[in-house]
Amino acid sequence: MCGRFAVTTDPALLAQKIEAIDEATSAAKDTGGPNFNVAPTTTISTVVKRHTDPEDESTRRVRLMRWGLIPPWVKTTEDGAPDNKGPLLINARSEKVTSSPAFRNSAKNKRCLVPMDGWYEWRGEKGAKTPFYMYGGDGELLYMAGLWSTWRPKEAPEDAPPLLSCTIITTDAAGPLAEIHDRMPLTISRADWDRWLDPDAAVDEGLLRGHGDLDRIEIREVSRLVNSVRNNGPELIEPAKPEPEQATLL
Repeated sequence: MCGRFAVTTDPALLAQKIEAIDEATSAAKDTGGPNFNVAPTTTISTVVKRHTDPEDESTRRVRLMRWGLIPPWVKTTEDGAPDNKGPLLINARSEKVTSSPAFRNSAKNKRCLVPMDGWYEWRGEKGAKTPFYMYGGDGELLYMAGLWSTWRPKEAPEDAPPLLSCTIITTDAAGPLAEIHDRMPLTISRADWDRWLDPDAAVDEGLLRGHGDLDRIEIREVSRLVNSVRNNGPELIEPAKPEPEQATLL
């Protein structure tokens, strides 16, 4: 799965880097700085392809979205918020995105990429789990396959901006990553970005079964500081320091 990750690239710089329109900076006064401990419900940068006009060519855009997909059919609470009583839809299994009621509509033409420096996973028994950080060994961002959706409160004006939300697709872990956890985010290679994002094409089943940038990913053990979402700094992704040896009495 993917329940926590790190991203340190500013949305404007991201847009420039991937030749996309920056819709994130204009949508928020403060897009936040580097975040080394992104948790569910956080507003994150995503990449989509959309049309400005029905007949023009779709273009890449960087948009801010809530991490945790809210399907458009979710009801509205009395205070105008989504009545999402079920589990947070932060992840979607690649095997089920085209059949699950929560994801299948988004899989048709609302696919996105979730850029990140890397993500965290834990190995071991409950109470004594060791955190690991999986990241791009070449220093470049990883781009995870995702789905997105729009949600509007009931009786909201038609021109009211919708709540954008997203989920990260996961697949079976492969290679050394399988020794940490049985699932991993589905990576999409640069050459396949536009094929994945194309709003006018059906979802590519081959990409759903792939492991995109698996060869770029490296693993290192990190500090247990990452266990708490209150901690947020570069020390979270640094290699873990050896535990001091306990003295024994003779």
